[in-house]
Amino acid sequence: EIKLAIEDGADEIDVVINRAAALEQDWKCVHDELVAFKAECGKAHMKTILATGELQNYENIYKASWVAMLAGSDFIKTSTGKESVNATPEVAYVMCSAIKHYFDLTGICQIQRLQITIFCPTPLDALRYRVLVEELLGKEWLTPDLLRFGATSLLDNVIKAL
Repeated sequence: EIKLAIEDGADEIDVVINRAAALEQDWKCVHDELVAFKAECGKAHMKTILATGELQNYENIYKASWVAMLAGSDFIKTSTGKESVNATPEVAYVMCSAIKHYFDLTGICQIQRLQITIFCPTPLDALRYRVLVEELLGKEWLTPDLLRFGATSLLDNVIKAL
């Protein structure tokens, strides 16, 4: 599927981690699959979706974030938007902490973008996530290139609030 998407001109490929392997703590399996996906991506960016609502705890979310970075993911995303639980501030905190710790230990900012999927967000929700990202990762992350909200209704909700 990745090869077909690339042939059709895709410059960004979404992949979802193997949640069953993650829940079994088989991080090598998760890593190896992501490395294989990344190899197929060529020059296209690979966005790794962690499906955080299915990972059961913050430790698994932290480990999944690290594995995604170690495997060469360009972006990490909280969820597909189809899980029963999408992003929460706690999940965003864990993912931002993993990005920061990875940078602190390696000096490499592996993740080029963080995408937070929020279901029916209010302007206050977006502001909470913005502040969280700024506090943990710095003001330079507050650009559309680095921080993306997967929230189709956010614009409508901002307009209604005005």
